[in-house]
Amino acid sequence: MSMILVTPLSAMPDSLRAYHPSHLVSMLSPEYMIETPEGFPAPRHLRLSINDVADPAAAAAPPALVHVSQLIAFGRGWNGSAPMLVHCWAGVSRSMAGAFMILCDRAKAGAEHDIAQAIRARAPHASPNRLLVRLADHALNRGGRMVRAVESMGPGILVEEGFPVELPLTLGAL
Repeated sequence: MSMILVTPLSAMPDSLRAYHPSHLVSMLSPEYMIETPEGFPAPRHLRLSINDVADPAAAAAPPALVHVSQLIAFGRGWNGSAPMLVHCWAGVSRSMAGAFMILCDRAKAGAEHDIAQAIRARAPHASPNRLLVRLADHALNRGGRMVRAVESMGPGILVEEGFPVELPLTLGAL
């Protein structure tokens, strides 16, 4: 089954070995950005140096439309035949927003709420970064549906770090 696997940075090396993803997305603050793991093809590793903030004025490297555009293009270049691994520091906010936007992009418009609820069911700790979601909603012309879908998830349980979460691509077919 093809999927997006969302992990914290600490689980990324073991997940690379266990799942053999074809694509890797690192969403980390600039000062913590990693190099491409040894043996992983650099062209299939998207590195987005962004802070985990909801207000662009709150950090030196906030998420921006250019980052969302890069992630959407990267997701469209992935054929889904092997997993895509998306990680951030904790596997809770930036990476969950990234997975949500890729799934929404692959889905028909109107599936946003179902995708968000399916993420919540698999990841009680998920708290997708609201700024990334707002930017993706705009980039994908979803008229606020992505924002409302994430708001409908309610707050995630508070954790210092999430756990690896498998999100089947069929979530996008809802």
